[in-house]
Amino acid sequence: MLSPSYPQRAPWGTAENLRAWQREAMDAYDLANKRDFLVAATPGAGKTTFALTMARKLRSDDVIDRVIVVAPTEHLKTQWADAAARAHIRLDPNFRNSDVAPSRQYAGVVVTYAQVAAKAYVHRQLTESGRTLVILDEVHHGGDALSWGDAVREAYAPAARRLMLSGTPFRSDDSPIPFVDYAPDPSGGMTSITDYNYGYGRALADGVVRPVLFHVYAGQMAWRTKAGEEVEAQLGQDNIKDVTSQAWRTALDPNGEWMSQILRSADARLTEIRHHVPDAGGLVLATDQTAARAYAKLLMSITGRRATVVLSDDKEASQRIEDFASNDDRWMVAVRMVSEGVDVPRLAVGVYATSSSTPLFFAQAIGRFVRARRRGEAASVFLPHVPSLLDLAGEMERERDHVIGRGEKDGDGLDDSLLDAAEREEKASDELTEEEGKFEALSSVAHFDKVVFEGREFGQLAVPGTEEEQEFIGLPGLLEPEHVHELLQQRTQRQSKHREVRESAERESGQSVLPEPLHRTLKEQRQLLNNLVGLYSRQTGDPHGKIHADLRRTCGGPAVAQATVAQLQKRIQSLRRRVRS
Repeated sequence: MLSPSYPQRAPWGTAENLRAWQREAMDAYDLANKRDFLVAATPGAGKTTFALTMARKLRSDDVIDRVIVVAPTEHLKTQWADAAARAHIRLDPNFRNSDVAPSRQYAGVVVTYAQVAAKAYVHRQLTESGRTLVILDEVHHGGDALSWGDAVREAYAPAARRLMLSGTPFRSDDSPIPFVDYAPDPSGGMTSITDYNYGYGRALADGVVRPVLFHVYAGQMAWRTKAGEEVEAQLGQDNIKDVTSQAWRTALDPNGEWMSQILRSADARLTEIRHHVPDAGGLVLATDQTAARAYAKLLMSITGRRATVVLSDDKEASQRIEDFASNDDRWMVAVRMVSEGVDVPRLAVGVYATSSSTPLFFAQAIGRFVRARRRGEAASVFLPHVPSLLDLAGEMERERDHVIGRGEKDGDGLDDSLLDAAEREEKASDELTEEEGKFEALSSVAHFDKVVFEGREFGQLAVPGTEEEQEFIGLPGLLEPEHVHELLQQRTQRQSKHREVRESAERESGQSVLPEPLHRTLKEQRQLLNNLVGLYSRQTGDPHGKIHADLRRTCGGPAVAQATVAQLQKRIQSLRRRVRS
């Protein structure tokens, strides 16, 4: 176990309780002396503190008279106002569009992007009534729609200063973000210009954020398609996109064993962390409200304690989040509402049980777990083995600018703006839940697959609840970043010893509890299919290519090189019937 006591380091900051990066960003702001200034800093690094310190300085230097903060959600309005009060700036979070002006006792207001879009002229008048600093929190929301962007531009064009903040990858559409500068890039598009950038990699090295370990789980899935066909596949196989999507959806089904096993493992991880961090909490991010309630029931059966459920259309949602942030309850289950900006520093374990896979949403969600309170705290996020999610988990340190004019979407083919629209309208479903009645999950079984940290993989396939999985569930709750790789390597070696003992016992009993590694299974099935095709070709005289094409036409699926084990087995069974006949 690593010692909880570590020496203080300069990146935490040495002046006026600011971290070093915040002081550096303030110096960059002063040097630039620009009306518009964009700061991109990883979630949990302290963007709010930086912005409010900057606002206090501009007021004391007599550069501005008023401060306006524009936040993405209603909940964040109160959070900003509370933080501003600690910085000795009084901001009114209850300002409405029907108000003529804020009360004189306030130095400004906190509003939402939706509020500005509803009556932009009200906010323009407020901006024009004095020298105003506008802080645009998660500024990409200003590009959510043409009407939103136009409203933000109209309302805050007269501002004396505009400070823009971003903690997540920018959006993937072509909507320009108000007040952000763009420059031509070699590909012919336009790329946003960030004035100061503080990424996750640097923040982790500085000890400003926690290390995040991704516990990845695969498993065997079975479902019935809309055509009535029963399909089986391994979550984590090299499947085509449609099969991956349906296997993922099957895994997230609250009635299947997969989610129950994942929640048990996640709760066991939370228990281990609470040995070192007694108030550590967990968060399950669900796709929709029905799933959220079902996951809460599963957690009740596992832990014997009620989980806090936060739904987007619940009037008490913000209060529930605040209560959870201040108590020591174990679990909270939410539908997207906790994905951006919400400050619950004690969150240490996450379960990514949503089908959203855009870089924007993923970064927002993981940002809930990186906020550090003291040195050595670590976080664990449980992920289904889905290629798009693993790619995002391996790119935690990647810095992304906003690019327009290329006509490209993110690699998963999804558009961030669709997610933003769903959040604004408080919809709790997405493309995987809109096919009601066309799909039926039949069964699911979970297997621990690996741990991903900083793009590297550790561990191998294991059954939940075994000593092999426990090597990674039982990691210490306090982990210094530079020691994580070494510790994970040690645990991988220990897991291998447990595996050798298990496999020896299985050979004696003739039973195996784990599937064969995917690359071996695929190779065997392809070889068997090709052998049968050769045999059938000798019987009929048809060329191999014609037989393969006929099998694809009758059984469905891609070419052999891209087919899943289940698809290959279906062709093998079909061909065996022909050979016998």
